Amino acid sequence: MSINQSKKLEFAIVDIETTGGYAKSSRITEVAIIIHDGNQVLERWETLINPGKEIPNSIFALTGIDNDMVKDAPTFEEVAERIYAMLKDRIFVAHNVNFDYSFIRFQLQESGFEWSAIKLCTVRYARKIKPGLLSYSLGRLCDYLDIPIENRHRAGGDADATAILFAYLKVLDTEQIFQEMIKHKAIDQRFPPHLNPLAYEQLPNEAGVYYFHDKDGKVIYVGKAVNIKKRVLSHFTGNNIQAQRQNFLKEIHHISYECCGTELMALLLECAEIKRFWPKYNRALKRYEPKFGLFSYEDQNGYLHLAIGKTNRGQPCIQVFQREYDAIQLLQTFIQQDAINPQFCQFGQASLSTKSIKKDVLPDRDLHNTRIERCIEEWLVQRPSYVLIDKGRHSEEKSCIVIENGTFYGMGYIDQCCQYDGFEDIRAQVKRYPSNHYMMELVKMAAARHPAKIYFLTESTFLPNTAAEPDSVYEKLEPNSLFNLS
Repeated sequence: MSINQSKKLEFAIVDIETTGGYAKSSRITEVAIIIHDGNQVLERWETLINPGKEIPNSIFALTGIDNDMVKDAPTFEEVAERIYAMLKDRIFVAHNVNFDYSFIRFQLQESGFEWSAIKLCTVRYARKIKPGLLSYSLGRLCDYLDIPIENRHRAGGDADATAILFAYLKVLDTEQIFQEMIKHKAIDQRFPPHLNPLAYEQLPNEAGVYYFHDKDGKVIYVGKAVNIKKRVLSHFTGNNIQAQRQNFLKEIHHISYECCGTELMALLLECAEIKRFWPKYNRALKRYEPKFGLFSYEDQNGYLHLAIGKTNRGQPCIQVFQREYDAIQLLQTFIQQDAINPQFCQFGQASLSTKSIKKDVLPDRDLHNTRIERCIEEWLVQRPSYVLIDKGRHSEEKSCIVIENGTFYGMGYIDQCCQYDGFEDIRAQVKRYPSNHYMMELVKMAAARHPAKIYFLTESTFLPNTAAEPDSVYEKLEPNSLFNLS
């Protein structure tokens, strides 16, 4: 639908009652539509709807609509043509518009009517005309503005109150703000109802991590983006009627962000922050955990064992693996190279229990434990230490990712005009983060694609002070050509 400015605008002010909170799993039980020209009511219609399913007690307690009331009412399909005719070519107005719109559009589509409309949300309209109020719920707004509201939580009563509110706001709208709000692609109409549009306007067009917060400030979602502003907006587009998304949008009250310089830095920070906050609506990275690990433990007799098993969140292990086969290969290498007694090694499903150990031929405990400890220590030490250097958040810095003994140590930003002497000096400049398998996989993939950004670290390695030549900060450092990431 497009707005024909030569034709006088008409608005369809709508309120519905439903069996639940989401269009795909719930049904409409009552609908009221008021046709308005911006100054006065032109037409009004309302009806109960037989939803074809039981009305929950919680909904009856809120609305007073029960199964007996709707048993003789028309189904939505029976009144769909009239609803479509009343809504067609009119601006769709509602309080928290996306809720009513999602139900009406979904059930019209089920009835064979393809319909869409330009939307105007009176919650957002009120925020612009009367900023700074503590609440913008329909009931509270009516209290603040002395608008009479009868039959609360019934479609007719709430639609009448919304129509009065709409007319009141139009009178105060001396700058014709609503004209901007009803533009066909007005960004403001896509936002969650509780999100201040100014929070979106302040987002940068840069790579980084963004955080969605609920009304109490708690982080409910963490995301990464090459362009933060563009990515955040993508969350609010489309007409997804899934319960999870609708509930997600309702809970968003605030946005914060952190610029990162590169997509890799954003990916790593996103992973670290999800592990730190464990947000309600992040699921993918919560599930991304390696399945197997190589563990070390001491038995009742003081003998150290090496064992392969499934990992648990937060359980420390020597090394993690996606495949049990890779863990077995490493443990077999330990046995062959360090003469570790295989009786003290458990190979997951093929493990040998401690009962099979012959106590009359037990090895010297101190010698045995020393061999295992040395084996683990040498394995950890032989894994490489290096930094991955890339662009920073501005021209005077570089991003820096530090890997120590094959484990993600931390990341941060370093001043390209300063001199850094040795590994310890560089490590001191970055923020420490807990390592995990996913973060290491990200770094290894990036290093494989951009080997020129990798610098092997020794105590004598330093990043020279090249303030006079800012474009060649790292030219004096040669990437370690012997380092193999595979």
